[in-house]
Amino acid sequence: MSLVLGLLSHTLSRVLRYSGLRRGCHAPRRRAMEQDKALEVYDIIRTIRDPEKPNTLEELDVVTESCVQVDEIGEEEYLVVIRFTPTVPHCSLATLIGLCLRIKLQRCLPFRHKLEIYISEGTHSTEEDINKQINDKERVAAAMENPNLREIVEQCVTEPD
Repeated sequence: MSLVLGLLSHTLSRVLRYSGLRRGCHAPRRRAMEQDKALEVYDIIRTIRDPEKPNTLEELDVVTESCVQVDEIGEEEYLVVIRFTPTVPHCSLATLIGLCLRIKLQRCLPFRHKLEIYISEGTHSTEEDINKQINDKERVAAAMENPNLREIVEQCVTEPD
């Protein structure tokens, strides 16, 4: 009888482990979900148009799949971190690009999230200042109240027909 119970216990533990139902085995499934969410985020931001050029941020390598990180921070809530790379270290439109990323994601992400957007380390001469600006809700709101700036953002984030 104890042999049968031992085999049954062993078999059940293997089934639970491989199904992901066993406590502590959620990590692979959670990681896969986070990667799916990261691809979802990337699909949203890759089509944003550059403010100066007729290209998308994806075409200019300003954003790539690897620049998006998503981590679950609560039940059905995620931390989305974007690290974009301006085309040149003195890009005068880096703040505007960050603003476009934020506005498009705020509008389009279908899940609860906290959003952090940064310039990739070492890729811009004033990255610290720009990072503060694009992650400050009050500055973002003030920028979007400017009709000229709002029009530029709309042109950049609107999907082409």
